[in-house]
Amino acid sequence: MILYSAGLSALTQNQLNTLAVQAQTQIQGQLPNYIPLLAQANRDWFAVQVRDNSSRILSVGDVTLSFPLMSAIKPFVLLCLLEQLGAEVVFSGVGMEPSDEPYHSLKQLQADRGKPRNPMLNSGAIALASLLPGKDALSRCETLCQWLNQRGKCHLFLDEAMLSSVRSLPNERNWAIANLLAESGYLDNVETALDTYNYICCLSGTVRDLACLAQLLVQNSSSTLPENRRTVNALMMTCGLYQASSRFAVEVGVPTKSGVSGVVVSVIPSQGAIACYSPVLDGAGNSKAGLFLVQQLARAFDLSVFR
Repeated sequence: MILYSAGLSALTQNQLNTLAVQAQTQIQGQLPNYIPLLAQANRDWFAVQVRDNSSRILSVGDVTLSFPLMSAIKPFVLLCLLEQLGAEVVFSGVGMEPSDEPYHSLKQLQADRGKPRNPMLNSGAIALASLLPGKDALSRCETLCQWLNQRGKCHLFLDEAMLSSVRSLPNERNWAIANLLAESGYLDNVETALDTYNYICCLSGTVRDLACLAQLLVQNSSSTLPENRRTVNALMMTCGLYQASSRFAVEVGVPTKSGVSGVVVSVIPSQGAIACYSPVLDGAGNSKAGLFLVQQLARAFDLSVFR
């Protein structure tokens, strides 16, 4: 690994090109088979965009590719609800602790007596989906999408074909999670909460949209309260990659969230954001090329928050 000058602002287009080529060798893996449309993705699709605080933009690959955010939407749902409802309300229904169990673990929820361990797990995101304003799943999704697009200056949209694909196969694990949440008093309406969760996971965009959205978490601004930004970044660091979060925090040290579509978004506080899309996944359901690229960037440019 070649070490360059410290900081994201030192990254050049040629350096990003080189690291992107290395990342694209990491496409030996799997595509998710439980969402039919995701399983049809081209394994060679790749795009990355890096934005720093001087408004400099560097990109590699097909930045016009759109993809569903899936679980990468979770930090931004949390941010929206923290801004609108406050931390006391939000964390009365979801915890802040990391988990060693997979993202859809029913065992973890049972051990915690029905309270979600953190907002990045499916249980936590389903509970938070029930707090979004709106009379039904569609209106809640539209309200969230409008809020994110306005604040992040991006162009997210609902991918209705992907939503149909998600709905085409029953997700018994999420139903079991939602029922336990309801039995434990953390959910009022199981069907609406689950439907809302499916809708918001199908909000889609490009790496440009995701990089713009991540800028909300980069530095203090009039758009978000600093304490909310810090909370979301901390939970991305400790919980954003599920079982891999602790190791990634030690080895890489930047707040990062993945989505099963192959998306990875990383926040470099006070410096900028990295958004990557590559649909081939590792065994934990994270983009292999995306995590590799973030890791190489963090090491080469000394981006870890633990400096």
